[in-house]
Amino acid sequence: MPNIVERAKSVCVSPDSTWAAIANERTEAAPLITGYVLPLAGAAAVAQAIGFAVVGQNFGLLGTYRMPITTALGMAVASLVFAAVGVVLMSIIIDALAPTFGAVRSREQALKVAVYSATPVWLVGLLQIFPVLGVLALIGALYALYLLYLGLPRLMKCPADKTLGYLGTVIACAVVIGIVGSTLIGRVFSVSAPVVPSSF
Repeated sequence: MPNIVERAKSVCVSPDSTWAAIANERTEAAPLITGYVLPLAGAAAVAQAIGFAVVGQNFGLLGTYRMPITTALGMAVASLVFAAVGVVLMSIIIDALAPTFGAVRSREQALKVAVYSATPVWLVGLLQIFPVLGVLALIGALYALYLLYLGLPRLMKCPADKTLGYLGTVIACAVVIGIVGSTLIGRVFSVSAPVVPSSF
């Protein structure tokens, strides 16, 4: 697998040519998760923990709220686990939906689509070290959807006229997974503010 920094950069900067290269790569699930997902999602989770527990959130006259370090670290671990589980679930969904939209089933290709599409979410997640920048997570999520739009026809070989339908269905599933993950993490750690999981 290519250097993680170079791959993350190329996925975001030149997605067309990068998807073409990725489509022809033979990639096993374990190295992709341990060598790409965990480092990127882990860095985002650590940034989130530092932002919540050390930097804190400024509420003006009400002061700055800092989360207990044990809670912040627990949330970081939970977010990392969710990232790994999330991309695997998304790959299963992408693969299972393929025939419905005239695409070719392939667990390997589906996992690559799920993993690499999530790259901007994890990169923007690094900015969570400054909680005030958390709003930028939306930009990462939107760009991830664009990457998904480009990746589905390249790797899953769905017809052009069915790409939007495929994309919309996958997005709907991703939203459900994201809501469930955020809710579970929030309840486990008694967090009332929304938590942005380190994945789709």
